[in-house]
Amino acid sequence: MGIRNILKDDDPLLRKTSKTVGEFGERLHILLDDMRDTLIAADGAGLAAPQVGVLRRAVIVLNEDKLIELINPEITEINGEIIEPEGCLSIPGIFGTVNRPLFVKVRAQDRNGNYFEVSGEGMLARAFCHEIDHLNGILFTDKVIEYIDPENINKE
Repeated sequence: MGIRNILKDDDPLLRKTSKTVGEFGERLHILLDDMRDTLIAADGAGLAAPQVGVLRRAVIVLNEDKLIELINPEITEINGEIIEPEGCLSIPGIFGTVNRPLFVKVRAQDRNGNYFEVSGEGMLARAFCHEIDHLNGILFTDKVIEYIDPENINKE
């Protein structure tokens, strides 16, 4: 399909609440396909529709080699907590530690409107929470406990 421009943190659209997806047709499918292409090109872990300028409740998360599409996602269960580094395609070069649930269960719809549940632990749970926050106008920098020097992000 196509690669879309990823909005940066100074764009006011990123602070708005996204609207529920009600139509599951070609426009949504094109958006999801473009988001996939954009995510892959940016070498990211997840992407929310507002990050590409579309205020709809749609996110995608890459889990290993599997793409998970979540339309109108809602977190229905959380358990535990973990503080780990996070970054964002809309805020390049900035990293910080964020407290997130260790486990989450999400109820969502697929690209055709069918309901399903998916759960994630660790990095996948973090990605679900991070992307769903985008749908509510929340950036990870709103939750940063401590910023990290990018040169030290992968050093232990």
